[in-house]
Formats: sequence, structure tokens, C-alpha cells
Amino acid sequence: MADHQEASVTLPSDPASVFAARKYVSDVLVEWGLPSDAEVADTVRLIVSELATNAVQHTFGQSPTFTVDIALAREELLCIGVTDSHPRFPKRLPAAVQQDNGRGMVIVRWLTAEYGGSLSVRPTREGGKTVAIELPWTAPARSATAAGRQEP
Repeated sequence: MADHQEASVTLPSDPASVFAARKYVSDVLVEWGLPSDAEVADTVRLIVSELATNAVQHTFGQSPTFTVDIALAREELLCIGVTDSHPRFPKRLPAAVQQDNGRGMVIVRWLTAEYGGSLSVRPTREGGKTVAIELPWTAPARSATAAGRQEP
């Protein structure tokens, strides 16, 4: 495996794109060696869903697209960022118990911390923002047989 791998997809800011973003990230992670049934894969899918949902719902039509970037550095660190062109940074919203939304960033922050990762929000040169997570890479090492070679 290369020291650094990257993948990226740009999608329209439409609710249907949340599923597309989650599927894209899931497919890339499987390609990079993370089994789709791994617990951390479920966590990453949930984080991507929350970040993509925020990019669609909270940009108020001012970001026609959003981009999901994925990078794996030295098989040690998984980085995922969701970038949109809206300048407002995410805020923690008060969420009533019966309210269906307002908890996305709290969930992302908690899940990221639970896996020993970090969360950041940074402005882009174009005036938007990227919400990014970094997680330790936990894919199991592939055996020679799994890599397609026969063991003696």
C-alpha cells in the first residue's frame, strides 16, 4: 500500500447526496482494506452522514455543492473532510429532547473522541469551510492469502 492515498467526490447540496457521500466513503475504505462490517466503519459512515447532512441543510442554499475528501497517511491516520462554500462555521445548537435535529456536531465530536481522533473546522481560501476529522487507522493487516498470494 502507498504511503499516502487520497480520494475525493463533489456532490450537489441535495438530501440524496448524503447517502451518496456515505456510500462513496464506505466503498473507498473497503478498497483501502477496512472491512465494511468493522465497527469503526459504521462510525465513519455515521460521521460522514452527519457532516454531509450539515453541508446540505445548514448552508441555506449558498453552497450548491459540497466535497468529501478522504486521505490515508502511512496506514496510520485516516482524514475525512467535508467542504462547503458557506462561510458560517457550525455552532452547537440547543436541542430540545423531542427535537429531531441540532445534535449532529455533538455526535461527530463524541464519536471522533471515542476513537481517539480529533475534529477541526477551518476556513477555505474561497470563503467556505472544511469540517474535518482525523482517526487512527484501524484496518487489520492483510495476510498474504488475503492479498491474493498463496502461503507456502
